[in-house]
Amino acid sequence: MTALGPQPTVESVTVVIPVKDDADGLRRCLRALALQTRRPDEIVVVDNGSSDDSAGVAREGGTRVVSCDQPGIPAAAAAGYDSAEGDLILRLDADCIPAATWVEVMSAQARERPEVDVFAGAARFIDGPRFLRSPLAVAYLGAYAAVLTPTLGHLPLFGSNLAMRRSAWRRVSTVVHRTDPEIHDDLDLSFHLGKEHRIRFVPSAAMGISMRPFASASAFRRRVRRGIRTVVRHWPEEFAPIRWARSARRRADRRSTASRMSA
Repeated sequence: MTALGPQPTVESVTVVIPVKDDADGLRRCLRALALQTRRPDEIVVVDNGSSDDSAGVAREGGTRVVSCDQPGIPAAAAAGYDSAEGDLILRLDADCIPAATWVEVMSAQARERPEVDVFAGAARFIDGPRFLRSPLAVAYLGAYAAVLTPTLGHLPLFGSNLAMRRSAWRRVSTVVHRTDPEIHDDLDLSFHLGKEHRIRFVPSAAMGISMRPFASASAFRRRVRRGIRTVVRHWPEEFAPIRWARSARRRADRRSTASRMSA
């Protein structure tokens, strides 16, 4: 639900990167961010108890380092969002390589679509066997969207490539499940943001991601278990038919508001 009144602006952008023991990946990620056509105003790296030199790499890269002792990506990501000072918060993972136009594209979308508070970008695999990269990306992300869109009643967010207005984060920051390391933080965020905020897919916001989800059968099963756990954590209040009905009411309300304003 977008409040009436002054339209939101995008004067500054913060990029948030949670990291744990991935100094090499983070170094590559920061190098790609340094080559952006629209440089972010700040980069916040959240060190989630790394035993390697991830924090040192972050400082060398000129980022602001935030320490998070609570284990798990949900806690680390939330700590980064809490710390962000930009009007628009962009999120990617330490092993991601954003396209050179990533920040520019997300910023432009936020300026051009003031009625939208949350943006989900596209992704492609940048490692693993070359002949498997495209079909696996289509299968993996396609299945993710196909399963979760009807579950949520709207597009799901993908933690390796998302953007949200800082005002939207503040509305949900006290209700996200940040202390449970066994949930998917992006799916949890999808549940909470999708209740009141519009989500738009931005296919031109390109992101290179790692094939780590397919590194082993056990790693993939762990991701599936976490996804199921995240969905169940939101039942029965967020049972799919309830969300569908709520989404339908919101769409009807938006159409009614638009009709009154154009009259």
